[in-house]
Amino acid sequence: MVAIIPARGGSKGVPRKNLRRVGGMPLVERAVRSALAVPDIDLVVVSTDDDEIAAVSRAAGARVVRRPAALSGDTASSESAILHALEDLEAAGERVDVVAFLQATSPFIPTDALAAAVREVGDGRADSVFAAHETYGFLWGRSGTSSDAAVALNHDAAHRPRRQDREPHYLETGAFYVFRAEGFRAAEHRFFGRIRIAEVPEWTAIEIDDEQQLRIARALAALHETPERIPVKAVVTDFDGVHTDDTASVDADGVERVRVSREDGMGVSLLRRAGIPMLILSTEVNPVVRARAEKLRVPVMHGIDDKESALRGWAADAGIPLAEIAYLGNDVNDLPALRIVGWPIAVANAHPLVLAAARVVLRRRGGHGAVRELIERVLPG
Repeated sequence: MVAIIPARGGSKGVPRKNLRRVGGMPLVERAVRSALAVPDIDLVVVSTDDDEIAAVSRAAGARVVRRPAALSGDTASSESAILHALEDLEAAGERVDVVAFLQATSPFIPTDALAAAVREVGDGRADSVFAAHETYGFLWGRSGTSSDAAVALNHDAAHRPRRQDREPHYLETGAFYVFRAEGFRAAEHRFFGRIRIAEVPEWTAIEIDDEQQLRIARALAALHETPERIPVKAVVTDFDGVHTDDTASVDADGVERVRVSREDGMGVSLLRRAGIPMLILSTEVNPVVRARAEKLRVPVMHGIDDKESALRGWAADAGIPLAEIAYLGNDVNDLPALRIVGWPIAVANAHPLVLAAARVVLRRRGGHGAVRELIERVLPG
């Protein structure tokens, strides 16, 4: 049983769409993780023509099939990419019985419904199963004539029964399709034989084709995907706006003072006792940053313009995978670091771009216990 995720590099509506982040994670990685969460799926494959998508997919745990240019243009069908991937797998000695076709542009793939669909096809109860949600909506079309009149499609406009008196329709979401490989090769289409519906929650039905839908998806992720536990092996934070409230006072001698939270200090102490490494990574060159780091007994790198390179170097030296690091930031200079870690975290009052990039948005503001909140969610129990 193989999951195949077509993810080409080109996209006009949303440039580099498959790498755009929802819930702090690239769309293609979200699809890979959804497939990996299904026990009956033996192999997850990403079909792509793009080096960066390939790298992200491999890091997430997928095998990559490089798609030829002829199958990577705007007019190439998903079916052609799947057929090519099947040929590539079988040339490598894999025998594929069932295919789960996932679309990375659907960021919310319910793994329980996907798992049930895989079992249904695997057990021979269906040949093709697709994700859809129940709807009682009245659908209309246009006549296509010179009058361009509205035409009722799924109902009689003169007789509109109550919702409870009507049978529902099902709207295809595009999130996933599961089918027998042999039947797909014969039909060259995802719908054939005994077709069944995998019902999914309506809120998961969004497909990203423009920037507005991307913004909606990020809002939905913040609403539905807020884990209490943040399982990481290291915590890295910015300083100003994270340990402080992003304000400073300057006395007559030019000495700068900032305000920090004592409970953050206690949280750092608990993290240190648990043996979890922590680093303060700051753009500012200010004695107050080093003084606070020394007080907390935490390593500090300050005066850092390139936070991404500094973080990569520190993680490599410490032997900690970037995927297992939480980075807590608040402003746009944190974005490069946020984009490379597995757990990008934002304080409650962060810049809108940081909020959009975050996998988790904390309840507390910078300088008001945000560091303590993150640490409490990192520590077990």
